[in-house]
Amino acid sequence: MKAIRRAASLAAALLLAGCAVLQPGTPPEPSRNTAVLALLDKAQAQSSAGQLEAADASLERALRIEPRNPFLWQELARVRLGQGQYRQAENLAAKSNALAGEDKRLRAENWRLIGQARSRRGDQKGAQAAFERAKGE
Repeated sequence: MKAIRRAASLAAALLLAGCAVLQPGTPPEPSRNTAVLALLDKAQAQSSAGQLEAADASLERALRIEPRNPFLWQELARVRLGQGQYRQAENLAAKSNALAGEDKRLRAENWRLIGQARSRRGDQKGAQAAFERAKGE
């Protein structure tokens, strides 16, 4: 009887611990640093308003705080794509991928950005390859 209670307690503890883990579809936070998050929010608002130079400056500031943050590199790639700097957009998205680790969602979005950059440069074959990589992530 004592063994059954222990097993039931252990099962309940494991069940509760499993509830505390992030769900598979939950995107990770871009940062825990409030200054970086504020700069990222500001950059996204500036980018949405068409203020790409200002967004660029905000992201560069955030990257000085967290130079290995793949979300910031991805956002900068998105800004460069909007600025028509397709080669840089591709390189920045590739850098984000190099820092993304096991985050398949982030890597897939980076591959889509690379595909868009290649497509706008006229490299349709390269774009298709990038879009296929995005599907495989």
